[in-house]
Amino acid sequence: MRILVLGAGVVGTTTAWYLARAGHQVTVVDRQPIAGNETSFANGGQISVSHAEPWANPHVLPRLLKWLGREDAPLLWRWRADPAQLAWGLRFARECLPGRTRSNIAAIVALALYSRGQLQELRRELALEYDHLERGILHIYTDAEEFEAAMAAAEVMRDFGLDRAPVDVDRCIELEPALADARHRLVGGDYTPSDESGDAHRFTRALAERAQAAGVEFLFGRSIERIAPGGSKIAGVVASGDDGPELLTADAYVVALGSYSPLLLCPLGLGLPVYPAKGYSATLELAAGTPAPSVSLTDDERKLVFSRLGNRLRVAGTAEFNGYNLELNPVRCQALITRTQQLFPRLEFVGEPQFWCGLRPATPSNVPYIGRTRFGNLWLNTGHGTLGWTMACGSGAALAALIDGKRPEPDFPFLKC
Repeated sequence: MRILVLGAGVVGTTTAWYLARAGHQVTVVDRQPIAGNETSFANGGQISVSHAEPWANPHVLPRLLKWLGREDAPLLWRWRADPAQLAWGLRFARECLPGRTRSNIAAIVALALYSRGQLQELRRELALEYDHLERGILHIYTDAEEFEAAMAAAEVMRDFGLDRAPVDVDRCIELEPALADARHRLVGGDYTPSDESGDAHRFTRALAERAQAAGVEFLFGRSIERIAPGGSKIAGVVASGDDGPELLTADAYVVALGSYSPLLLCPLGLGLPVYPAKGYSATLELAAGTPAPSVSLTDDERKLVFSRLGNRLRVAGTAEFNGYNLELNPVRCQALITRTQQLFPRLEFVGEPQFWCGLRPATPSNVPYIGRTRFGNLWLNTGHGTLGWTMACGSGAALAALIDGKRPEPDFPFLKC
């Protein structure tokens, strides 16, 4: 089939790769000049199955009350005159029920475990280089209540096959000696040795190059204006470039546009509860010999991650619900640096931090939408939230199987038309 993939982020690019490998003629459309140039550009860098607990859980609502009015809050909700935000918030509250949280963890772990395996196979097959490290992910805690709540979530994940084990403070420092100066802050941690880290932007660009060599066509610099329906199917996609608008047609269409997916789907009568959750990152070029972490870390209390990418340290996280706003908030940027200095007081970096923000496509449950819509030739691969990099390869491989009429491997609630 001729398949048009909308979006060249890490999810769209992996989808294109697996579709092409299955024998389809694939074209990818994106408004950016290169692949992976928006939400995939400077994310936290973790392949983190261990981060499978959704934002919506029984413990988050009291924390939201505690964080109200704090500009540097890990989760910042800015009220807007936006019906989509209100509807999303109400669904989010429902997903905080214990039974819903457990069900969502099960779905996320199943897809993330499968995806991590697919990434490892793809890396070996294509000899991809993207500053990856296979040293696991260590969750650290500086608050006893947070630690206790996290241990309950980790136990659920172990029930579903994840090797996330509790560790004491001494073991935390043994795993990552750079934490020694923060010993007095730590109360414990948990460690997932099978998790990884790496630069999602470098990976996406490298895979896009391999995909182009395999025959995938990338149409960069094309803004997608609308999806044109044609009865029970999609007739085409209108995209604008330097030469004006053009109708692009194919046998099937895949929407992998992250937070922008619902804007294109709404005129078709497809109300997708995906809302942008703005995340921040700081990339620090490390000074020679500085005691920087090499094991990827997750600071659950502040909702931050630390990933070593070659001679750089990526500090990323938090969530700001403020519509499609992409302005950098200096208070939230400084919060990344302040926490880094608290945990690693002797860390030195060269030059100024490179701050960035991107819009994660968040569903109320953190479970993405993968599968076919009620339009027979329109498919979705979107809504991955904070785990787009973690779930990308598995999502792409699973969707390619669905389009070919096969049953994907993971036990996941794929969409059915």
